[in-house]
Amino acid sequence: MTSKKSHLLDDTLLILTMAVLAGCGLIYEYLLSHYAGRVIGVMESAIYTMIGLMIVSMGLGAFAARKVKCAFNGFVWLELIIALLGSSAILLIGGLIAITQIFPHIIADLFSMPPDMRPQGGIFKQLSWLAHKSPYFFGILLGFFIGMEIPLIARIREHIHQKHLANNLGTIYGADYVGAGIGAAIWVMFLLSIDISKAAALTASLNLVAGAFFIWRYWHKLKWKKTFVSLHLVLAVVIVVMFNYGNQWLNQMNSVLYLDKVVHSAKTRYQQLTFTERHMGLEHENIINFYLNGRLQFSSLDEHIYHDYLVAPALAASARQEHILIIGGGDGLALRDVLMYSPKSVTLIDLDSELINIFKQPEQHVNPRLAKQLNQLNQNSLQDKRVTIKTADAFIAIDELLAKNQVFDAIIVDLPDPSHPDLNKLYSVNFYARLKQLLAGDGLIAIQSTSPYHAKESFISIGNTVAAAEFSHVQQYHDNVPSFGEWGWTIAAKTGLSPLQRLNNLQALPIAHTWLNLAILKAAFVFPNNFYENKNEIEVNTLGSHTIYQLHQKAWQDQQGLN
Repeated sequence: MTSKKSHLLDDTLLILTMAVLAGCGLIYEYLLSHYAGRVIGVMESAIYTMIGLMIVSMGLGAFAARKVKCAFNGFVWLELIIALLGSSAILLIGGLIAITQIFPHIIADLFSMPPDMRPQGGIFKQLSWLAHKSPYFFGILLGFFIGMEIPLIARIREHIHQKHLANNLGTIYGADYVGAGIGAAIWVMFLLSIDISKAAALTASLNLVAGAFFIWRYWHKLKWKKTFVSLHLVLAVVIVVMFNYGNQWLNQMNSVLYLDKVVHSAKTRYQQLTFTERHMGLEHENIINFYLNGRLQFSSLDEHIYHDYLVAPALAASARQEHILIIGGGDGLALRDVLMYSPKSVTLIDLDSELINIFKQPEQHVNPRLAKQLNQLNQNSLQDKRVTIKTADAFIAIDELLAKNQVFDAIIVDLPDPSHPDLNKLYSVNFYARLKQLLAGDGLIAIQSTSPYHAKESFISIGNTVAAAEFSHVQQYHDNVPSFGEWGWTIAAKTGLSPLQRLNNLQALPIAHTWLNLAILKAAFVFPNNFYENKNEIEVNTLGSHTIYQLHQKAWQDQQGLN
């Protein structure tokens, strides 16, 4: 009777352990693929590649588990290795990238080389490439060891029962699948919103606990008892240190990836936010740059150029400026320019409430000097009483506006580039057609449309997609924004005269902008010879087609020399 109770207890604990470890394994996949996307830049392909590599390496690990002579000792060693790798992989990747970024600077300083002669090719380029691909190496390594867990636990169960168990693998795999599902839920609901290094440390601690359980439960079957206990204690200290200081170290390493000093870094549920500062001497304001997932969103040096072009054409040429809708623009900079036209109300829709809070009340989130500069930049626009902020997915939120029969005199779409499939839907015919229903008959819509130079086909596709939503007139314009290079926008009218015709009827812009005047605005509608020669060959972006996302990714990879 006692034996049966003991076997039942062992089975229960082993199955629970398997479920927990399966959840840990899935979280490691998400952690590494998520970080790989940030490091490599091509988020979607990085995630899929990482998960695919880890699944293959898990299979190899399952085969390799046959070589482990003692399943009990092997399992404890395995959890120690996984806990160590899981807690430190992100930091090691960050360190490798930082070293390869710093090394050319050290060589250049050592030999007093000018900046334009800094060694960046040859072995330096290869080392940098290897460092940026290192997430895949750690993914393969972790996947290999994670793949050994199921075979070892299956062997341990049969050893305890002293017989072959007919449903052994089915039971273990059942626990594995359920545990993986719970792990996915924990990732989405909790770990996704905390620092990535803390998420890794918390996950690794569960592997350590699993190893400690085995030491306690199967003490009599282990050979290196004192070694195991000592290593668990040491690794427990390491994980606590990683939890407390890992994010600080990671931010310091990531700072090397930026040209200027990182003065604030934060992770929201949706993205990584980074602010950098460049000192320009006593007579000039410091330059603030803002990045999302490592990609520049604005620079205080020239953001006024970008936002002048985004806002002025639509509001200046619309019949009225009383009720305005802004999609995106959680930094409040486009809103700042819209408020110059004295609207009665402005509705702003942005997904990331944490980003909005930083720009709305920066003194509560960033250091005092940066807070002062952010308030100066957006002029506290997000606190204006005329502004209604909706933190929601714009693709869904505009249905609420349609249901209320709301109409806007102008619409400004200030979204990030379509560098992720989730953003692709916000560049689709469906999205633009629904925005058209929200637009007054004599109103205009202006859309951030990426670079006509670096991503020409993506830029033209946005214009074609807006036209497919049956706006009466669709036009595009461009100019140089120093921080971005050549940049472009799309503007469309629902009815009446074209946007350019309306601008031609003006004597001057109704509001004096920092950079823009009517003459250079009208000139921005002129493109180089044959720019649109293959316009009819470029596809429209429909829901599910991922046309603009794929065109943008191809352009980005071409620019980076990845194709």
